[in-house]
Amino acid sequence: MKLHTLTKLAALSLLTVAMGAQLSSCVEDTDGRPQISPGNLEVSKIFPDSAAGNAVVTLQGSGLGDIRTIVFEKQNVPAGFQPTLNTDNALIFRVPTEAVGGVQKVTFTNSAGKSVSVPFRVLAYPTIADASDFIFREGTLVTLTGNNLDDVTKVAVTDTVKKISDAVTIVSKDKRQLVLKMPATTLERGVLSITNGTGTMRTRQEFINAAKAHQIFTDVYGTGYGDGSWGNAGAISTKEFKTGTASVGKTFQKGNWHLLAFTNWGAPLTYSADYTYITGWIKGASADYSLYLTTDAGKGGYGDYNEKNRIDVKANTWTFFKLKLSDIDFWVPGKKLTQMAFRIKGPDKQDETFYFDDIMLVK
Repeated sequence: MKLHTLTKLAALSLLTVAMGAQLSSCVEDTDGRPQISPGNLEVSKIFPDSAAGNAVVTLQGSGLGDIRTIVFEKQNVPAGFQPTLNTDNALIFRVPTEAVGGVQKVTFTNSAGKSVSVPFRVLAYPTIADASDFIFREGTLVTLTGNNLDDVTKVAVTDTVKKISDAVTIVSKDKRQLVLKMPATTLERGVLSITNGTGTMRTRQEFINAAKAHQIFTDVYGTGYGDGSWGNAGAISTKEFKTGTASVGKTFQKGNWHLLAFTNWGAPLTYSADYTYITGWIKGASADYSLYLTTDAGKGGYGDYNEKNRIDVKANTWTFFKLKLSDIDFWVPGKKLTQMAFRIKGPDKQDETFYFDDIMLVK
């Protein structure tokens, strides 16, 4: 009796497994997208009908649940989307960041190979992430890096306050890089107005006209200026420079707390509220350091360490600085500026050499 019962149970178990296997083999594997058969594609609306890269766009109509590819016409750029969010009447997707700007067709294709195309305007304003230099002279080549630069048609350097603008020559361009030749201009400083197929934008970065600035050191010391460093003197170098042919270098000796100084004993600069910025380039030493700008016209006294005047300099690379005079301790009204210097705490481990170029005051 027990043996017969066990035999019946074993047979029943085998039948259950077999039925489960059969049922399992009948279920179609899916990738999670809705099981909607391809139908006639019809579009009633796309909104918005213009957008920039990474923006969310919705397509409405019918027969949209089986869409498998979305392609932007210019350079055949595919758009990413989540099939599981599709319905027969709506499809949500993002404008690809690589999409080329301008009016173009966006083509939607289903698994049966049927397609529908919709006009769409990709907004691809030029964007600027960095520049090879922020100080220019007539004829200076400035390389801009960013995005959507391949269809740039016009560039100008613009003073947004005085409403003055001068055309800049475009030397070369591709999607990520724009090379410009700067003009002769009466502007002291200005932003770049850049126009492409989408429209015009202005850079957040400002560019300084060296010809209109008060030059403390460029390739040589400015008129009346010389070296007044503590410790060993600054020395002009023709091997290291940001622009032109030379910079001034200074070795800060270990533990001596040196400073590199620019002095103008013969014709100290009379205070003027018109001066807005102190700017320039510093090439770093073997490690990251902080240098402190100090003057004999500030409140704190010459040779001080004021955190407002700190400039963080990266190792072995040129660092651009631009300090607003009203934000730092630089110049008390009524005082004359005779000495200006860069001081370091230490260095503690070893001697360190820095290079300075295009140091100037800007109105």
